Amino acid sequence: MSRTNFQELLDAGVHFGHLKRKWNPKMAPYIFMEKNGIHIIDLHKTVVKIDEAAEIMKQMARNGRKILFVATKKQAKDIVADCAKSVNMPYVTERWAGGMLTNFPTIRKAVKKMNTIDKMISDGTFDTLAKRERLQISRQRAKLEKNLGSIADLNRLPSALFVVDVQKEINAVREANRLNIPVIAMVDTCCDPTTIDYVIPANDDAAKSISLITETLCKAINEGLEERKMEKDKEDAAAKDAPAEEAAPARKMRPRRNAARKDEAPAAEPAKADAE
Repeated sequence: MSRTNFQELLDAGVHFGHLKRKWNPKMAPYIFMEKNGIHIIDLHKTVVKIDEAAEIMKQMARNGRKILFVATKKQAKDIVADCAKSVNMPYVTERWAGGMLTNFPTIRKAVKKMNTIDKMISDGTFDTLAKRERLQISRQRAKLEKNLGSIADLNRLPSALFVVDVQKEINAVREANRLNIPVIAMVDTCCDPTTIDYVIPANDDAAKSISLITETLCKAINEGLEERKMEKDKEDAAAKDAPAEEAAPARKMRPRRNAARKDEAPAAEPAKADAE
């Protein structure tokens, strides 16, 4: 069963591409027709591609991996941030800091700096500083929070990127490509799909289109997280029962060892008789 259907996508305006003169010929396989100078995306292919991407994201979530959501364009920022928060995934909606993936250790240092400032505030060190120093540190903390607060829990490189508008987020896509991190993206008719591992042909400008696809993918992630939780609960339950089960065979084994010793004793006597 598909996660979305043709009618839902149609109602959200997912089928509207860009003007014909702005198109990228590499998107031809995903274009259904041209109408009034605008390319219309083949929604049957979009349905298939959403299902494919959703399954990949579900498996990653089930395996405890992180998917980084990237969308800095105005109409996508809030939608993507809310969806990513709902499934506890890192996201970038302010500005893509150059080297966020390729220079990840430096980014982690900046996040640690933010955590250090938080510690200073909580243990009272911050209050002992001069007014000017406090002001400088507060500004630095606010800047770090704005750009990196949403990836504070990302302790290692993400397993995949989900991108809205690959033209705008070209730097993020390039860094992911360089590190062989899979990219899942909403790709409009004006974009190059060859740099994307999992292409979702869709209108990446309309808020309704962005919302429908992002929410659908986040539902799949949530399913993966739920399955992971169930598996963990089963493992914990099995671990609690295991000691009792292991102890029982141990008790049974003791009499068998004793029985073996009794059997061995008479077997030695005929050997002595033969020797005599």
